[in-house]
Amino acid sequence: MRIALFSDVHGNGVAFRAMLGDLRERDVDAVVCLGDHAQGGPQPAECLELLRDLDCPAVMGNSDDFLLTLDPGEEEVTEAQIENAKWSQSQLSADLLAFHHAFQPTAELSLGDGRTLLAFHATPRSREEIVGPWMEEEEFRAPFEGLDATVFAGGHTHQQWARRLGDAYYVNPGSVGFPLDHLQAGSPLRAEICAEYAVLTVEEGVGVEFRRVPFDVDELLRAIEESGIPNPDDAASPWRQRGTPT
Repeated sequence: MRIALFSDVHGNGVAFRAMLGDLRERDVDAVVCLGDHAQGGPQPAECLELLRDLDCPAVMGNSDDFLLTLDPGEEEVTEAQIENAKWSQSQLSADLLAFHHAFQPTAELSLGDGRTLLAFHATPRSREEIVGPWMEEEEFRAPFEGLDATVFAGGHTHQQWARRLGDAYYVNPGSVGFPLDHLQAGSPLRAEICAEYAVLTVEEGVGVEFRRVPFDVDELLRAIEESGIPNPDDAASPWRQRGTPT
């Protein structure tokens, strides 16, 4: 069985369309969205429409919830981020808002032969908790204690990585709409010009293929300029640094 996993589109319809074009060339049995889909970029409505067309499970990320409630939870946000979320809300029709409200905290998918995939945004217990490849084993395992799945799949950190979790596996497909080099030095922040996702294969064992699909950054910059998004220079800044996939 082959499952496509993607996360953190963040309203970047240009990158999402590039990812979907690549996905059409893969032989997959199912697709799962791991959250943070519409908020942040210039194309929130288009991203939700494309997701609805996929008719796949989608989980609620922290920025998804922020778009709907304007409540940042435990995270600190700026006035500019609140203004951006209000603008994103204004771009969505009533039916798209209803579709967005239907996202669930987690989603479970059968992988056959009694095996399962548990999908979430950050961890199964939180939309905001960070797990990363730098963690010591005990700290890394803590959010998954007592849970039974063959594969745990989450996003949130905009970083592609996978790790054994006892007899199970953890997979993070990275970010479709805002992939980051977490080791970059200095500022301003530079985003990489590729749409990240992953294809999970479950047969005798479990394998994962990380995909990185280039997209037209000039098209994205035009979309930012033409969208009416607040603070367009700030929205465009990470892409004007011209990071490229490696």
